[in-house]
Amino acid sequence: MPITALATIRRATAAALLVTATLALTAGCHDGAGHQAGDPVTAVSPAPVPPSHDDGAPPTGPDGRASCTPEMLKFQAGAMPRRAHRMLLTVTNFSDRPCTFAAQPYPLLHFGDDRRAPLPAIGASAPPGVVSLAPNRTAYALIITSAAHGPDGSHHRGGKVSQFGVALSARATPTQVGLDGRAPVHVDPHTARVTYWQSSLAATRKW
Repeated sequence: MPITALATIRRATAAALLVTATLALTAGCHDGAGHQAGDPVTAVSPAPVPPSHDDGAPPTGPDGRASCTPEMLKFQAGAMPRRAHRMLLTVTNFSDRPCTFAAQPYPLLHFGDDRRAPLPAIGASAPPGVVSLAPNRTAYALIITSAAHGPDGSHHRGGKVSQFGVALSARATPTQVGLDGRAPVHVDPHTARVTYWQSSLAATRKW
């Protein structure tokens, strides 16, 4: 065989071997998904699954017991006879589960615009322990609707209301509570106050 032809055949064979080696190297540096072997690998954690409340259980308070929620309760409110500037708010647990006010120990009351801060609580009215409600039991809160501005107890701010909002936590939407079939009550949101929840009606009479 002529020397020129033999050289041509050797060059072609060498080129073919080079192509084969290059293809094998490329295949070894990529996985089946198209990622290079030297690429950094990022571990992706699965999205957390939110806790399930399919059993309908209410949230728990800091003491581990179920917190009272509006769905479990019936609210009533009205002026107190023979007590000036006083209104009584009652709440009854009509569910079949006990609950507690440990998370928010006094009602957050909103008169007028819900964006207004709720009425401040009377600190000295805090009961010695957490108020809990067994099924069909009632708790109470006294509302001082306004402060007396003169010797005759007259007041010049605020206005008459026939309903107001009650929230059981700072982020909750207030539940609207209407007065029990009585005339509207004069409320001054600037001076009104509310007691902590009380376990008995007698406990509200000192305020």
